[in-house]
Amino acid sequence: QVQLVESGGGLVQPGDSLTLACAASGSTVRNYVIGWFRQTPGREREGVASVCLGGRAYYGDSVKGRFTASRDNAKGTVSLQMNSLEPEDTAVYYCAAGSTCGVLDRAQYSTWGQGTQVTVSS
Repeated sequence: QVQLVESGGGLVQPGDSLTLACAASGSTVRNYVIGWFRQTPGREREGVASVCLGGRAYYGDSVKGRFTASRDNAKGTVSLQMNSLEPEDTAVYYCAAGSTCGVLDRAQYSTWGQGTQVTVSS
């Protein structure tokens, strides 16, 4: 079974960029669709991106055009490049492993990382 660990979160200013990484161990990441989700207190976990086995990515409406997800199966990592960050992007970001390409429904993902905090504030 795959284990996932997120990294790269931090405090940035509005308009800045940040790249998150999701590292897989225990099983090869190339076997899984990887999703990125985010959550703030009191709100539902929101789907951000879904990266399919071949690398094609699908995005939630709130991040389209600003975020880019990619995967490096040889390194066992999936990245989330976040540009033009806004205070509304502040959340804990999670990566998760699933089997259905292109869906942003958390119920389709079975294994989750512990999350990394992203704070966008001036």
